[in-house]
This record gives sequence, C-alpha cells and structure tokens, in this order.
Amino acid sequence: MTWDDVLALGMKLTAMEASNSYGAPALKVRGKLVTRLRTEDDSLVLHGVPPDERDLLMAVEPQVFHITPHYEGYPIVLARMANLEPDRLWPFLLRRWREVAPKRLVASSGKRQAEG
Repeated sequence: MTWDDVLALGMKLTAMEASNSYGAPALKVRGKLVTRLRTEDDSLVLHGVPPDERDLLMAVEPQVFHITPHYEGYPIVLARMANLEPDRLWPFLLRRWREVAPKRLVASSGKRQAEG
C-alpha cells in the first residue's frame, strides 16, 4: 500500500479528514488521531492495539507488523505499508475510528461503516 491507498480507504469512514501529526501525514476524525505515517520506515502507526494483540500480530505476520522501543509502552503496533493489504488495514482503521469519533457520529453511521 501507499499513503494514497491508506487515505482512500480511511476516507470511507464518516468525517475522516486528511491531516498532519508530528509533521507526518495523518488521518483524523474531528481532530482525533486515527493513524499516521511513520516516515522513517514507511510504516503506519496503528493505535488502540493492546500489547498481547500486538505480540501475536508480530509473531504471526512479522513481515507486516513490528514495533520500536519508543512505542513499546503504548497500545500501538507499526505496520509496514509495503506489506499491508487494504483488507488487513480496514479493521484497525474502523476500530480506532469507533474509539475516537464522537459517540453520536458512530451511532448515526451505523452498519455502513463496518462494510468499508
């Protein structure tokens, strides 16, 4: 995937907007960060991933998922865009969108968001 692919996929979610975070391209909903590009290695910073899930992802798909010491203490996993497929990214975007989007927006968007 490229950042343009990530952007196109993310824009399927209601009120998603292209933005910046720490000087890098990002996707936000109503100003809340959903994901951002980690330009150092063309990885996505995927938030809301508990450490046990992150460890499993890295064990099963090490070509896609990884972590750096900086992120180890956070519920984050990094995903290499070059090895990431849209159908693999979608659940992470949707989950994070549901976590940070206003509750009324999530409720009013309903099932159509789940389909991508």
